[in-house]
Amino acid sequence: MKVLIVEDEHKVVDYLRSGLTEQGWVVDIAMDGEEGTHLAIEYDYDVIVLDVMLPRRDGFAVLKALRLQKSTPVIMLTARDHINDRVRGLREGADDYLTKPFSFLELVERLHALARRTRAQESTLISVGDLYVDLIGRRATRDGLRLDLTAKEFQLLSVLARRHGDILSKTAITELVWEVDFESHTNVVETAIKRLRAKLDGPFRTKLLHTVRGMGYVLEVREPRDMRDAREDARPS
Repeated sequence: MKVLIVEDEHKVVDYLRSGLTEQGWVVDIAMDGEEGTHLAIEYDYDVIVLDVMLPRRDGFAVLKALRLQKSTPVIMLTARDHINDRVRGLREGADDYLTKPFSFLELVERLHALARRTRAQESTLISVGDLYVDLIGRRATRDGLRLDLTAKEFQLLSVLARRHGDILSKTAITELVWEVDFESHTNVVETAIKRLRAKLDGPFRTKLLHTVRGMGYVLEVREPRDMRDAREDARPS
């Protein structure tokens, strides 16, 4: 299994890397919050060990950025045994919490428990940013709010969610959702997408359902244009 450790204390990093490697884990290390955010979002991990007090970006900010795009299980580490820290971490999306100093064996067992729980949920719960699609319970939520979808709208969302990040053509959507071939001139798919988009994206600033002109539709998180433009403007010429 693969773990990302986001920690700036060299002794803790060496201790965890050595111990987890001996246990058979593949270990990646980030020594600050910026690098941790990049690795956590760009690469797939079974679990992430995230310290609260980090240079450049603290653990809460890393967790918040991660939860906009991924549901990778996170166990947070803190040297401060403050209930407010634990509550804040759990509210931001942490799955577990350990206070330093901690038992290595306890950490390993918690990591295995989180990884097992995630594998059990992977086939039935899909997340895309703040969207969660429960395939068994047949319900979808965004930012904790339940979406009021018809049976066909939920089926369409499920198809897009299972293939999130991939562009699906109208033909593919037709076959997967309606299991029939419509005449090419009909607008059944366009109408269904429009209705789903109104419920899925209408109330939210971050849009998830995108039209790719001439190709089809894709469900994915994209950086808001104003943030992207601001970042590009800030680049040195």
